[in-house]
Amino acid sequence: MRQSGTITFPIIVVFAAICYIYYSTVFVFIDGWFGLMTSPGLLNAVTFTLTAIVCLVTYWIAIVRDPGGVPSTFMPDIEDSETPIHEIKRKGGDLRYCQKCSRYKPPRAHHCRVCKRCVLRMDHHCIWINNCVGHANYKIFFVFVLYAVTACVHSLILLVGSVINDAEKDDQNDDGSPRIYYIISGVLLVPLAMALGILLGWHVYLILQNKTTIEYHEGVRAMWLAEKVGNVYTHPYDLGPYQNLTTLYLIPPRCWGQAFSHGSARPQDILVQAYGFGQPTTAQSPHHPPQDEFLCGLVTGYGEVVCKLLILTWMR
Repeated sequence: MRQSGTITFPIIVVFAAICYIYYSTVFVFIDGWFGLMTSPGLLNAVTFTLTAIVCLVTYWIAIVRDPGGVPSTFMPDIEDSETPIHEIKRKGGDLRYCQKCSRYKPPRAHHCRVCKRCVLRMDHHCIWINNCVGHANYKIFFVFVLYAVTACVHSLILLVGSVINDAEKDDQNDDGSPRIYYIISGVLLVPLAMALGILLGWHVYLILQNKTTIEYHEGVRAMWLAEKVGNVYTHPYDLGPYQNLTTLYLIPPRCWGQAFSHGSARPQDILVQAYGFGQPTTAQSPHHPPQDEFLCGLVTGYGEVVCKLLILTWMR
C-alpha cells in the first residue's frame, strides 16, 4: 500500500513553479511596476503572499492527508430494507467486493491501482499530489485549486501591467533581465491558468451535482443504457445545488470543520457518520477531519484580509 506524503518529481516541479511565480510576481512585477515600498506595491505584495501561503498549506495537506480508506470491519447491511439494491450490489447481483483488498466496498468507494487500496468517494488519482483525491482530502484539493487559480490570475494581471508600464517608460535595462522574466512567466502562467481554470470549473460542476469524476463517467453509460429502454437516469446522490454544497461544507450554514456526531451503534450507521456515505436522496452530513477547523479559520481569515486590501487598493 502506497503511503501518502511521498515526495515525487511532479511534486518538486509544483513547488518549484510556486516559488518561481512568487519571486517573479513580488520582486519583478510588483517591485518594477509600483515599488515594494509604495502603498499599492505593499498591498499587492501582501495579498499575493497570503495567497501563496494558502496555496502551499493546502497543497501540502492534500499531499499528506489520507484520502479515506475502507475500514476492515465494514460489512454491507443486506438485511436493511432501506438500503437500495443498486448501492450494495454489482450489476450481476453480487455484493460489491474488492478481490484485491479482500473486503467489501461501501457505496461510492473504488479501488486505486496506484495506491493499491479502496478509497472512499474516490474522485481520481492525482500524480501532482502523488495521492488519491477522495472523501477526506477532496475539499482541501478543491480549495488548493481555487486559490491556485486566484494566484495565477493575480500574477497575470501584474505581468501585463508591468509589461505595459515598461513599454510606456521605455527604460528597459540593456541586459534585458526583466524581459526574460516576462517571457518565462508568460509561457508558464498562461497555460497553467487555463488548465487550472478548466479543472476548477469541472469540479464546480461535479460539486453542484454531488458527483465524482468516476461517477460522472459511470453516469454517462448509465444514462445511455436508461435511454435505450425508455427510462430516465438521475444521479442518486444529487440533493440539489445548495444541499450538495452544504453537504461538502463549502458554503454556510455549516462550518467547514463541523463534525457529524455519532448517534447510532450500527456499523452501517457509524460508517455513514464517520465517512460521509448516506443513502441516495438523503441529506447526510459527512464528518471531515478535525484539522479542517484550522483550515476554515485560515481561509476565512485570509478572505477578510484580501477583501480589505482590495478595497484599500481601489480607494487609492
